[in-house]
Amino acid sequence: MEIKIPKEVRLHKETVLFGLTLRQLLCSGLAVGTAVMVYLALGPVLGKETASWVCILAAAPFAVAGFFQYNGLTFGQFLWAVLKECSGQRTFIVLPCPERGSPMIRKTADLMICNY
Repeated sequence: MEIKIPKEVRLHKETVLFGLTLRQLLCSGLAVGTAVMVYLALGPVLGKETASWVCILAAAPFAVAGFFQYNGLTFGQFLWAVLKECSGQRTFIVLPCPERGSPMIRKTADLMICNY
């Protein structure tokens, strides 16, 4: 019998139900709930076909939020980093660079180090 252990222990995700993590399960439930509510509210007004397309559009952001991961960032963390980057709000720390004697600037938003 073989037990597969991930090479990176940090990559391990604890599953709750149906192989989904808690975040994925909650976001999936929220997406389904949103789709049902939109369909029940807009079905009589717009017709069944149009309401079903609106359901998909309304539920998609919640579904994406549960399963999205980029460089270890969840959807909320990624969105926050993008908004901070687009707003131009950055914090810089100027430190002396011991190798060259020139200043080293550390961008604290995403810990990117730039040497001049």
